[in-house]
Amino acid sequence: QVQLVESGGGLVQPGGSLRLSCAASGFTFSTHVMRWYRQAPGKDRELVASITSAGIITNYANSVKGRFTISRDNSKNTVYLQMNSLKPEDTAVYFCSAARGYSVYWGQGTQVTVSS
Repeated sequence: QVQLVESGGGLVQPGGSLRLSCAASGFTFSTHVMRWYRQAPGKDRELVASITSAGIITNYANSVKGRFTISRDNSKNTVYLQMNSLKPEDTAVYFCSAARGYSVYWGQGTQVTVSS
């Protein structure tokens, strides 16, 4: 059974930091591209960051470049999103996904709220 379980979300003040984790099981994690998406209320789901299967190449949305860092530990079947200098506009539900070819798996999401 495929599972992606996000954790690490919460309430943080502007300028603060959070580290999201996504633990994977039920598939060969090391062969999948991993991505973080987010969806704010009333908005479309947005790709935030991606990392290739071996962790060599990363890409970021312009809105988070220089503030967020995606990484993965294939020995732990986990992908991370380090979020620094958080802004109110980063408030959203954050989802991780795993993709290989036509197969895409999704987690249930974790809420991140940036507010004073």
